[in-house]
Amino acid sequence: MSAAIGGLVMGEFRFEQGLVRALLRDQHPDLADLELRDVDGGWDNQQWRLGEELAVRLPRTERAPALLRIEQRWLPVLAGRLPLPTPTPVRVGEPSGLFEHTWTVARWVEGEPADHAPVTRVEAAEVLAGFLGALHVQAPADAPANPMRGIPLAGLSEGVEVGFEVIADHAGTEGAREVWEKAVAAPGWQGAPLWLHGDLHPANVVVRDGMLTGVIDFGEMCAGDPATDLSAAWILLPAGAASRFFDAYGRVDEATVTRARGWAVLRALGLIGIGRNGRLGLPGGKPTWEPAGFATLERVLTTN
Repeated sequence: MSAAIGGLVMGEFRFEQGLVRALLRDQHPDLADLELRDVDGGWDNQQWRLGEELAVRLPRTERAPALLRIEQRWLPVLAGRLPLPTPTPVRVGEPSGLFEHTWTVARWVEGEPADHAPVTRVEAAEVLAGFLGALHVQAPADAPANPMRGIPLAGLSEGVEVGFEVIADHAGTEGAREVWEKAVAAPGWQGAPLWLHGDLHPANVVVRDGMLTGVIDFGEMCAGDPATDLSAAWILLPAGAASRFFDAYGRVDEATVTRARGWAVLRALGLIGIGRNGRLGLPGGKPTWEPAGFATLERVLTTN
């Protein structure tokens, strides 16, 4: 991840509530007196709950303002047809003398992040399939592209080798590499670029009573190969639910499933690496991500 705004590393820097209150009074005074509560988590953005229905998000990494602009521009266009709650922006904060970057007031999405409360109900397969089926429509020509999502996996091979080094002693490493190599060799996406969430992993969805109930953090949304998102069949769902997911999603060929498994390996390696950093107390680490990454790897490797 990139360094935080002001040269500080993500996880070492936090904005204070007083800044948020001042920003609201300056640009959205009708919201300024609502209750403001700190929210744990967040990578590129720090978040507060505002009243019962809203959240405030301030960017704290170099790339975060651009990601917020993507959400501000495109999520309101898509949210109306998505069958799960999303943090749809309702107000935009513009750069000012108080804060030099854009910021957002968005809808609050109720639930616990899945890296803390995993999806355990197999019926979530149909819920996820319905969400992605609604999202995966042809994107317009001016939809954002993303250099790390929705692209051919061969372009990411250098980075994945770092991940394989992290799990070098794991029993599943050889199997994971085989899945990855098959995915890289599979025929590429031949259809029109589709809308993608681009970053479906446990910290970016919320859960209630074991069920997937919301999808958050759309900053990486882009157009491209749906296999990127379809990897969530192994990343988010409980063991054995992937085939049920693909049955419900439909319209997918063997090559796309193969690429999706490769994406799941790639994302598992990323989760494990960031989780390991958290376990070791290193900057930017998220300890809850490591078990989520290994669980993803196990589900990928036990797929028939």
